[in-house]
Amino acid sequence: MKKERSRKYRGLELLRIASQAVFFALFLRLLLGAHYTGEDYIGSTVQRFFHFDPLLALVTIVSARLVYAYFVFALVTVAATVLFGRVFCGWVCPLGAVHQFSSFAFKRTKLLRPPREDKASLAPKYYILLLVLVGAVLGLDLAGYLDPLSFLTRSLSVAVLPALAQALGGLTGALHGIGAAGLARSLSQALQNWTVNTTFIQGFSVGLFFLGAIALNARKERFWCRYLCPTGALLGLLSRWNLLKLRIDGEKCIKCGLCTQHCETQAHPYPNEMWKSGECIYCMNCASICPTAAIGFPLSARVEKLTNVSNVNLSRRKLLVTTLFGLVAAPFFRLTPSRKRASLKLIRPPGALAEDKFLAKCVKCGQCMRACPTGGLQPVLTEAGPEGIYTPRLVPKIGYCEYYCSLCTQVCPTGAIQKQTIEAKNKIKIGSAWVNKSRCIPYVLGKPCIVCEEHCPVSPKAIKLVEVETKLPDGSVVVQKGPVIDLELCTGCGICENKCPIVDDPAIFVTSVGETRSEKNRLLLNISAETPADPYK
Repeated sequence: MKKERSRKYRGLELLRIASQAVFFALFLRLLLGAHYTGEDYIGSTVQRFFHFDPLLALVTIVSARLVYAYFVFALVTVAATVLFGRVFCGWVCPLGAVHQFSSFAFKRTKLLRPPREDKASLAPKYYILLLVLVGAVLGLDLAGYLDPLSFLTRSLSVAVLPALAQALGGLTGALHGIGAAGLARSLSQALQNWTVNTTFIQGFSVGLFFLGAIALNARKERFWCRYLCPTGALLGLLSRWNLLKLRIDGEKCIKCGLCTQHCETQAHPYPNEMWKSGECIYCMNCASICPTAAIGFPLSARVEKLTNVSNVNLSRRKLLVTTLFGLVAAPFFRLTPSRKRASLKLIRPPGALAEDKFLAKCVKCGQCMRACPTGGLQPVLTEAGPEGIYTPRLVPKIGYCEYYCSLCTQVCPTGAIQKQTIEAKNKIKIGSAWVNKSRCIPYVLGKPCIVCEEHCPVSPKAIKLVEVETKLPDGSVVVQKGPVIDLELCTGCGICENKCPIVDDPAIFVTSVGETRSEKNRLLLNISAETPADPYK
């Protein structure tokens, strides 16, 4: 009897591990599939995972004051949590799988030793959740910084995959050196097929945060899930109604404490009255290692008390202090000059909403950066203020907006970048190009150069060539054709800046002025609108 039940829960534990592996593999497959495949339009990508995330759904709807239809799938996760507890965290979440594997590796290497009894407070993630929700009410979307799907997608897209591609590129060179040319060509072809961009402005810092999150598992098993994950906190609160309740058979239990000692999320299975259903991710570890098969998960419709769900002191005082802190802190995120005048280098992807709406919907996942075939989309640091960190901007020096590409508009999970056809996307103006005549070759050196005009993709071309006279140091005058910009035709794609032969600082550059999405970011300041009328006139 005992052996049969032990085999049952051991089987469920193995099934859970298989489920984690399958969902992580699916997540990675969809993420790698978000690249240019030779077709104008790609199918479902990793954005589908985001639509099942209830925290992103709630925060996006509240902060943007707009219901995004695809987030209806989040109700599936909510229903599963209400019925069966935090199974999403233990069986589906790809970041949870990463932390699970990392914790297992740290235990195997003896870097992590499970404590006899862990009494550390689990409150931080609930405070983080409350701050995120307060920010959403004020129109501030903070969920993307710590939400597991956003965090993992951003980390893989901006840091992990580029670093892996760099390493494999070095391996390719080494294989050529030892004569394994066939293997080297296969590896090189695979890298090209994946279209992994290897240049990201914040790749180092994003990678450092990711490795830090992994390293915390050497301190506590599934550290992120225990103390930091706001999505886990939300699901924990919803799980108080779930039907699966842990029960310990008092006649079989020998009070060894193994279940509590090896609990991955500090759910405290023993004694039974201390079990926290809001922290349990139903990994089945406790039941599978119980030497007397005393632990089971029978169905029960009894609703857990809120204090029993998380065993966190959610007192009115702490809730009030956290809420007031969120209300006071939120306005500081918007103390930035970019709200008065647009940053000249804040060139958003085509199809991006107006800045306020864009920031309210963007979850900083980096999916658009992963999809960009030229690597031009980069994470923002200071250009959009604190609330814009990790949102995308085009950096033409690194990569341009490809004329026949609209992938970034196809992969955005929240509609912050609206889906566009190729034809519609090419009519969108994301900025304007300018010629720095003090650095342009025909204007300064009197030598021919028409690179920017040749690469301009619009028809008719936005870059025109006109005859210009250049006085050389010896006093002679030469006539060459120099570029001028037709601002009515320029879309700000940035290919001219990217291809300019001036190495350090291109002689032609793009700024955000004139962008279609903004009514205020115009070439000339509307004095009557910006300046109060003089009452004495």
